[in-house]
Amino acid sequence: MVKLELVHEIECDKASFWSSFFDAELSKRLFLEGLGFREWVVTSQTEDAGSIRRNVSVEPVVALPGPLVKLLGTKFRYTEEGTFDKATETFRWKLVPSAMADRIRVDGVMRATPAGEGKTTRRVELTIEASVFMVGKLVEETFAKQLDEGWTKGANVQNEWLRKAKSEVG
Repeated sequence: MVKLELVHEIECDKASFWSSFFDAELSKRLFLEGLGFREWVVTSQTEDAGSIRRNVSVEPVVALPGPLVKLLGTKFRYTEEGTFDKATETFRWKLVPSAMADRIRVDGVMRATPAGEGKTTRRVELTIEASVFMVGKLVEETFAKQLDEGWTKGANVQNEWLRKAKSEVG
């Protein structure tokens, strides 16, 4: 099992952070244009007084080692099943891979806290566990690397877009 904690500063206030996180068009643009994913589609989203539930179908572009291509296929996909608790302002999700879903577990928790004027600290805790004979550790390490790089690149792209938007307004 691999556990990661990723911390990024996002250049907007906390309310704007969460609002943009659940903005389907902005998120789609981030994943497709910013991160180069092949597909990012909200398949369902519901909201009630206490939570927002969202499922997203995703096809990332990933560089997999040969043994994992054989295991997961050339068109790796996953579904993100997430719930945002409005009271605690916490987003919890799991990624359900298109292959080996009964043997690969990826889940996470994201929180955002104010980090000074117009800034937010985004904290993401990820757990990756693969119960796959002979290649489980390789699956965990590869997923951890891809997720770390993706979340970091996503923060950088988001901040670049936010700075550009501020300069166009100001």
